Amino acid sequence: MLTIKFFAVLRERLSSDRMQLPLEQPKSVSEVVEQLKQQSQLWHKELSRYDLLCAVNQEFADHSTVVKEGDELALFPPVTGG
Repeated sequence: MLTIKFFAVLRERLSSDRMQLPLEQPKSVSEVVEQLKQQSQLWHKELSRYDLLCAVNQEFADHSTVVKEGDELALFPPVTGG
């Protein structure tokens, strides 16, 4: 299973902080995100953000990074502060 975690506004808007996704073979982050977008129009909208960031196994990654069974994928918007 791939563990997917949602942070910040994604967690709030998707009403989910995490989910498990079975992976039969390794996939890129972008392929996983495309699969998640099929859940509903809301998921499609929220995961289509141009500024969507990700981390794989707690290290920043880009959408071409490959994930596999047992990995953790975190999805989040940019963090701002002030």
